[in-house]
Amino acid sequence: MNNFWQRILTGAVFTGSIVAAIWWGPLPFVLLFLLAALLSLNEFYSLLQNEGLEINRQFGMFCGLLMYLMIAMRSYWPTAYNWEVLIFPLLTTILFVELYRKKANPFGNIAYTLLGILYTVLPFAFLMNISVFSGDYDRGILLGYFFLLWSSDSFAYVFGNLFGKHRLFERISPKKSWEGSIGGGISTLGVAHLLSIYQPQLPWLHWMIIGLIIIVTGTLGDLVESLLKRSLHVKDSGSILPGHGGLLDRFDALFLSTPFVWAFLEIVG
Repeated sequence: MNNFWQRILTGAVFTGSIVAAIWWGPLPFVLLFLLAALLSLNEFYSLLQNEGLEINRQFGMFCGLLMYLMIAMRSYWPTAYNWEVLIFPLLTTILFVELYRKKANPFGNIAYTLLGILYTVLPFAFLMNISVFSGDYDRGILLGYFFLLWSSDSFAYVFGNLFGKHRLFERISPKKSWEGSIGGGISTLGVAHLLSIYQPQLPWLHWMIIGLIIIVTGTLGDLVESLLKRSLHVKDSGSILPGHGGLLDRFDALFLSTPFVWAFLEIVG
């Protein structure tokens, strides 16, 4: 199978899995993104450990798992005890554990261990908060978010290939162009307009603002992940997705867009 068809097949399975999990309801959605969060965190730690950094991998994975589950319980079982209050004490224990590891550069190890959790796990947890924005589980808002995210990425790629001449951020990502970003942005706002018609639980203006947030922060998220790979001298973050690379490569726009979308919905809600 050549690379083109491999990318198409992997992309179809990847996209279909996300849509199916969201459509079937909270439990499949929570479980799928718990898996995605832990695999992304593991991928992040692997990249850094390959550079000789002594990340507290096992304890970081454990903390990431507990943090995700605490937020899931609060999102879907609001009458339960507010487990979210334990997140900061949980993350603080990473500093205590480092006391006993006797590794070089302990505060560098702590910083990278915490960064992995905040960069990869927390954004997936924000998705759960977005899913219950209207009070109950709302697949329409979630699907709308992903349609906007995918539209921004896909249309930017298409317009960049067709018309790209002026580099957007050549130092970090030589292939990205202003033409691609502008074309992708306009197309994404078109999708936001359609969502306001078929998903009226949010008004037109809110969908348009969410579209703008995703256009800007998603593009920056892509550049940040490119910066990470460039600083570590790797082409792809992993190989779990044939033809696409790793999960960090596929979720780069999501990692930095979900906190802003969640914050916007909380402010207007």
